[in-house]
Parts: sequence; C-alpha cells; structure tokens
Amino acid sequence: MTPGDTLVEEGAACRLPVLRCRDGRVGRGEDWVAEEMPVALAFNGISHAVMLATPADLEDFALGFALAEGLLDGPSQCYGIEVEPGPQGLTLQLRVAAAAEARLKARRRTLAGRTGCGLCGLDSLEALACRPAGPTPPPVAIAPAAVARAMRELAALQPLNRATGAVHAAAWCARDGAVRLLREDVGRHNALDKLIGALARPPRGEPSFDAATGFVAVTSRASVEMVQKALVLGAPLLAAVSAPTALAVRRADEGGLSLVGFARGDDLVAYTHPGRLGLAPAADAPA
Repeated sequence: MTPGDTLVEEGAACRLPVLRCRDGRVGRGEDWVAEEMPVALAFNGISHAVMLATPADLEDFALGFALAEGLLDGPSQCYGIEVEPGPQGLTLQLRVAAAAEARLKARRRTLAGRTGCGLCGLDSLEALACRPAGPTPPPVAIAPAAVARAMRELAALQPLNRATGAVHAAAWCARDGAVRLLREDVGRHNALDKLIGALARPPRGEPSFDAATGFVAVTSRASVEMVQKALVLGAPLLAAVSAPTALAVRRADEGGLSLVGFARGDDLVAYTHPGRLGLAPAADAPA
C-alpha cells in the first residue's frame, strides 16, 4: 500500500484535479490536498468547542485538547471517546468524570456574556496565568546536536506533509534527539494537542514515554499557546523551526521551559534557560 493510499483511507487527504505549470508547459493532473473540516468537542453531551482540524488521530486530539485546556486532571478522567460523523463535520464525544463535567460547566458559566481575549476560549487575560502548567520541567541536559537531529528526523517523518505540503507536525523526541512519536495536522495547536493525547494514551503493546525525559519539536512558530501546552505536558524544552513571540518567551521563562527558535540545520536561538542546552557565549562573542 502506498503512502497516498493510507492517507485516503484515514481521510487525512484527498486527490483533486489540478493544472500544473512547469518549465513553461501546462498539463492536467491530480494532487494530494490535505483535508480540513470542523471538529466539535463535547463532554458528556455538553458542547465545548469547534476546531478546524485534519480528521486523523482524532482520539488523540480529543484527549490532548482536554488535558491541555485543563478540563481533565489526567487521562483516567476520560472514560471513552466516540467519533460521530455529521453533515457539517465530526463531533468527538468524550465521556468524562463528574468532576471534569462540573469544571466544564463552571467554565461555561464564567464565559457567558463576556468578551473573550482570543486565546482559545479564555475569558480574560488574567485567566492565562491560571492555566494548568504541569510540574516544573526537570533539569534535563539536552545538547544542541540533539535538537539538530530532531529537526532532521522531523522533516523525514511527515507522510501527510510530504504528500500535501500543507500541514504542521509536533513530535516528542528522546534526549538524544531521536523522534519517538509524531502527529500531524493543518493546525499547529492541533498537532501538539494530538501529540499530548498520544503520549497520554499509548496504543496497547506500544511503549509509553515520559515527556519529562525528552523534548518537543514543532514545525511552526512558537506562540504562547504552544509554550503553554508544552508546560502542561511537562516537557523541559520546546524547539521550533520558526520564531517565538515575546509573550511566549516570557511564559517559557516563568515556567522553567527552555524555548528554542529558528532550529534549522545545526543553528538555533535559545530564548530561555540556555543552561539546559549547555550554552554559554564565548568571551569575544558580540552582544
């Protein structure tokens, strides 16, 4: 079975007719195009959010989103996930513990009638500081060479992006930079949520990984939401191929997370906690 066939079966991409112009010549053909559809999340029948996502690894997405948003204290509070297709998209129905349902209802009452700040459902700027952050990342040493290895492997382990060129990836990497688990999605937040969910619920017979013993690598910029999700996961380092925002840097610094941007080839920029990477400027280096 070809990678393309696998993508079609999973519903992550489809083949569409296109006109290609190459070397001055125009020809008809087909191209793989990533799917994107509305995905609603409901907890014990209570609708909570609608996201645009790639319809693959949806159970991972549902659990990872719930953990990253602080709706669940842990994966044991999720008793089951069902995917319900509908005319407008998909609904992910999560059966959760009563305590999680009560927390969700309280959050919905808080949100009612307020103007949101645009941070994935937060009702105020103050709420950002109250988001779950997980334990303080441990002082794990991660060499710059490990980050470089992770980024090389990351580029080679994205079948959906290789076929479509349209999706992001988030990977959990061992301390030496080996990519152990990877998820893809059209949204960078969604890809990281899927990774969080996959780490929380490894398939039967598959190894489980302790997020605190490695690091996360992403094929996107590092927004404050990406930093927040990495903190919830308990990873000591987040490496991004592109730039962070200033708010992301401040949040990473406060949370003890090493934040790396522009991780390309053997180069990187350490924005917070560079000691974890063993980095110190040379005495004659320019400021």
